[in-house]
Amino acid sequence: MSSSTPNKRIRKSPAVRRAEIVAVAAEVALTEGLECVTLRRIAEELAVRPGLISHYFPAVEELVAEAYGDAAGGELDDLLPADRGGASASRHLARFLARTRGERFDGISRLWLNARHLSRYRPALRDRVAVQEAAWRDRLGGLIRDGVTAGEFRTADPDAAAVRILVVLDGLGAHANSDTSAHPPELLLLPAITAERELGLAPGALTDPAAN
Repeated sequence: MSSSTPNKRIRKSPAVRRAEIVAVAAEVALTEGLECVTLRRIAEELAVRPGLISHYFPAVEELVAEAYGDAAGGELDDLLPADRGGASASRHLARFLARTRGERFDGISRLWLNARHLSRYRPALRDRVAVQEAAWRDRLGGLIRDGVTAGEFRTADPDAAAVRILVVLDGLGAHANSDTSAHPPELLLLPAITAERELGLAPGALTDPAAN
């Protein structure tokens, strides 16, 4: 006579379950848009009841804001890691700018466009957008300060230089939902050209393929 023990469902801790919900919501936000982040949709993705999602996020607006923050923060860490891995500031900046050219950057650009539009009507999302804007400015500004200290960059105001570079990136990102096939290829180099001018670098210093 064989014996068997019933399978026991492993109960996830609240922290693990909440992180799981946010991660799935962030993926939906990146691939389909923040409007698609609903309690029902995330519940379907996780094969759970909507009540479980609302237990952690009683208001869907909080989940939308959290999803955006997680996605935008994750993209920042992917595109411009805080740990340079031993690379010089100029090399790290060149890599960042290379990563923002083309299809790889389109997804995060669409997310930013989406979030900034919806934040007009959603206070929680508006606050989170402000937090992420500050995080991106601080990360890039910190890199520029490091470069100034090392003698690689020349600027009297690293934070202002970071803002100007990000504004140009945002301007290009505004076309993420448009057909840009008619745009000259050189347009994608505007952020690098701006950075070179802002940081006292020679033309082409941040677009050398060997630095990417």
